[in-house]
Amino acid sequence: MHHDADVERFYTTRAWRACRASVLKKNGGLCQLCLAKGLIEPAVHVHHKIPLTAENVNDPKIALNADNLMALCESCHGEQHRKKRWRCDPSGHVRI
Repeated sequence: MHHDADVERFYTTRAWRACRASVLKKNGGLCQLCLAKGLIEPAVHVHHKIPLTAENVNDPKIALNADNLMALCESCHGEQHRKKRWRCDPSGHVRI
C-alpha cells in the first residue's frame, strides 16, 4: 500500500508537525509500548493507530486526534507496521 499524495502531503503540514511534537512532549519523549513493559526508549515516531488513508486524511478525529496517536521507538514502530504487513522506509513512510 503506497501512500496517496494527500497522505504524503499531510505529513508536511504545520498541523501535523505541531500535533506530533505535542504527542512526543506529552509522553516525555519516550516510547509508550516500551514504557508499558518497564523499558526506557526514546520515541522517534508518532504512530497512527488507525492508519491514514486518502479517505480519512482530512478527518481530524483520525489524523490529528491524540487518542489515535502513540509515541514509539524505531523498533516498536516497525513492529506495529509488520503486524499489518506494512513496512516503513528509512524516513518513516509506510510501504509494502
